[in-house]
Amino acid sequence: MTQHVFAWLDERLDLSGLRAFIAEKTVPKHRHSVWYYMGGITLFLVGVQVATGILLLLYYRPSAGEAYESVQFIVSHVEFGWLIRNLHSWSGNLLILMAFVHLFSTFFLRAYRKPRELTWVTGVLLLFVMMGFGFSGYLLPWNELAFFATKVGTGIAGAVPLVGDFLVRFLRGGDDVTGATLTRFYGIHVAILPAITTVLLGVHLLLIQRQGMSVPPSVEKREKAGETIPQEPFFPNYVLHDVMWWYVALAVLAALALFLPWELGKKADAFASVPAGIRPEWYFLAMFQTLKLIPSHVLGIEGEMLGVMGFNVAAVLLLVMPFLDRRAADGRPNRIVTLAGILAVIYLIVFTIYGYLAA
Repeated sequence: MTQHVFAWLDERLDLSGLRAFIAEKTVPKHRHSVWYYMGGITLFLVGVQVATGILLLLYYRPSAGEAYESVQFIVSHVEFGWLIRNLHSWSGNLLILMAFVHLFSTFFLRAYRKPRELTWVTGVLLLFVMMGFGFSGYLLPWNELAFFATKVGTGIAGAVPLVGDFLVRFLRGGDDVTGATLTRFYGIHVAILPAITTVLLGVHLLLIQRQGMSVPPSVEKREKAGETIPQEPFFPNYVLHDVMWWYVALAVLAALALFLPWELGKKADAFASVPAGIRPEWYFLAMFQTLKLIPSHVLGIEGEMLGVMGFNVAAVLLLVMPFLDRRAADGRPNRIVTLAGILAVIYLIVFTIYGYLAA
């Protein structure tokens, strides 16, 4: 039956080019090949987010008066609704974690070097969008912790020079976090960010297919010296290995969803006192804790503004790294860039843990 369906499609769409591509495409095999699968796991988790998000949309109501109750209804009355919500919440966190792992593995393997600069740029932009998904989705259950964390998070945007006040009003839909903020975040979460993701992900995958998998500089040197680098057929060998990693990710995700359910908490109340231990999600925690440690004024500049500007500069530097690391194009080592990457990883881990302990 599969052969008949494929023959029917081939007769109408001429799939000979696709067959040739699949038959000829190979993936390099070396001791760093395991990092190739991190991108596949990230893509798999994107699929989980889309599937579970669509199911949640069938029952969710994006208004301050009904959002919390609709989530309560999902987890308590909809068949397997609790499981779908847990899968969606945990897969969102795992998605951002794997995106960071994928980013830093690509960074240390210097896979951003020529001609893959645009692949890196689209990948970094996708990471920023994933964090935007996390930030906008956090408010949607309209519970107490999310309400006050969003208030703090959007307030930080006010420290951006020149456009801070505009950003705060744009994100909140007014001067404070209200039902208008919830509706706005809902629109961003289910329409604007998915549209941006679709474009960026399509371009990112197209560039990967056009340019092939990057190899580390050490492997590239061996290849230029005449050594033959082993190749693995993309289909079915690499695809089957990728699917096995998806099973591992699914097992971890299922265990988290079953044994560590995502708590709903209390409904948001704008007139309630701020609960103790308010903090953002873990992927913003290092930045949040850093801003708390910066003095109120540094050299006459407001401390929070200085911190926000510093993080913006770091984001821009990360985005344009292929154009800054000129030694990467020649395959030459750059100890400064490597050291900067190591320090960034240590900083994120240490300050994230510190943020949890200090809360």
